[in-house]
Amino acid sequence: MEYVKNRENIIEGKNAILEAKASNRSIKKLYVLKGMKDERINKLIDDVKKSNAIIKYLEKEELDSLSQTRSNQGLVAEVEDYRYVEIDDIIDFAKSKGEDPFIVLLDEIQDPHNFGAIIRSVDAIGAHGIIVKNRNQAMVTSITVSASAGAANHVKIAKVNNLSKTIEELKTKGFWFACADMKGSDIDKNNYDGPFGLVLGNEGDGVSRLVKEKCDFAVSISMKGHVDSLNVSVAAGILIYEIAKLRDR
Repeated sequence: MEYVKNRENIIEGKNAILEAKASNRSIKKLYVLKGMKDERINKLIDDVKKSNAIIKYLEKEELDSLSQTRSNQGLVAEVEDYRYVEIDDIIDFAKSKGEDPFIVLLDEIQDPHNFGAIIRSVDAIGAHGIIVKNRNQAMVTSITVSASAGAANHVKIAKVNNLSKTIEELKTKGFWFACADMKGSDIDKNNYDGPFGLVLGNEGDGVSRLVKEKCDFAVSISMKGHVDSLNVSVAAGILIYEIAKLRDR
């Protein structure tokens, strides 16, 4: 049985839905596995009832038919559209913390699991937000939210038409940029003070030539093993952490 019209508005699993509720993302419908007993979920159901949202109790097969992650933990929710922000919202957020902005820009990251993992790193390590292209890019879906462990409900994400133009515009506001590239200088050989943006590229092709040309320099991670590259989300976590550490010195 099909209940959902827009699967981009579906999130799954206890933690992801509880994080969505905590971030004030409105729940329109809540689908619960029949017979499920969980104190936190009972409280969530009570809260959702107060907002006049629809609650449906489904058999496992029906609930699984709504699931994209196949790990819904007996809970699926249809929520309001994800609220993307403006770039100035990210900058203002950094200023509200008394910090220079540190923004991660994604040049066509297409795997929602990678996107979610990067969002999780941004949230955990303390970068201020993410900028993505509005085409050829994974967006915030149930898979992304699940892979981010719910962090997607908290991280500020802006969409733009043209990443190169965005970099140019931000440079007029004092930003400078580095892109991740295997031929770049070692991560700890550079200074990252001030308003800064880290650009991460597509899983297969890396950062595009036009975007790379707009960056001030390229950075890489020293590799000592038998493989010469890392998954983009793993590399992102290392780079974001190292840059944040260097900015704090």
